[in-house]
Amino acid sequence: MITAATVKELRDKTNAGMMDCKKVLNETNGDIEAAIKLLRERGIVKAASKSDRAATEGIITSRVASDSKSGVLLEINCETDFVSRNENFQAFVAEVADAVASSKAADLDAALEVQKGDINVGDYVKTKVLELGENIQFRKYVRFDAAPGGVVVSYIHMGGKVGVLLEVGTTKEETASQDAFKELIKDLTLHIAAAAPKGLSRADIPAEVADAEKEIYRARLAESGKPANIIENILVGQMNKFFAESCFLEQGFVKDDKVTINKLVEETGKSLGDTITVTRFVRFGLGE
Repeated sequence: MITAATVKELRDKTNAGMMDCKKVLNETNGDIEAAIKLLRERGIVKAASKSDRAATEGIITSRVASDSKSGVLLEINCETDFVSRNENFQAFVAEVADAVASSKAADLDAALEVQKGDINVGDYVKTKVLELGENIQFRKYVRFDAAPGGVVVSYIHMGGKVGVLLEVGTTKEETASQDAFKELIKDLTLHIAAAAPKGLSRADIPAEVADAEKEIYRARLAESGKPANIIENILVGQMNKFFAESCFLEQGFVKDDKVTINKLVEETGKSLGDTITVTRFVRFGLGE
């Protein structure tokens, strides 16, 4: 029997109508993930993006070294918006950020072991749980150390709801001090925050993710009655569109969608007499 709670969960994840949700849940014997896929195949709902999920509260923050050769991005969560806006909690997040940024911690496990006074960061987080009366979690952490010629930059949006860490490479030392380069890397972080690319290039999109999208497109086209050979031709265009929307370098720039990010980077490099490359990025969305 399909419960009301299961129907509500599916509606919360897809925004589909109640009757549609009940129907697909009955068809999939209550399997939420299978029901979501079925709704998408029927064109009733688009893929649920991470930004649509209910987010836990907290703060995303960053620290970048003065020489821009390294940087960290981290997320610390709490239960309520009230606590996230509390000066005590905000000061605590800043202290943790300063501690891990000054260390060489490469990942979250290492960051939790960084010493903060007489205890490590992990135990320091636990003391805040007792003090604030909420479940506090140091949930995500990443560190970038730039390759030779590289620059690390960060951007925090919406007061700590979204954070970006980006590494960009150059071949000329003087490029990093040029205004055009500074404007470029600022624009790139703003774009990542707004567009939420799934990967840098097609190589970063897992094959299973791309294959799942392709099967959803194929199912929709098959329902329309199109011949198999026509469907395969259409799928090529559909998948190119999927990659153009998902891959950072292929996305249209948010300030001018007629220009791809790849083209923007290339043209800026030419204007500076350099070859600029986007090495890597990470984007945190609160609670994602």
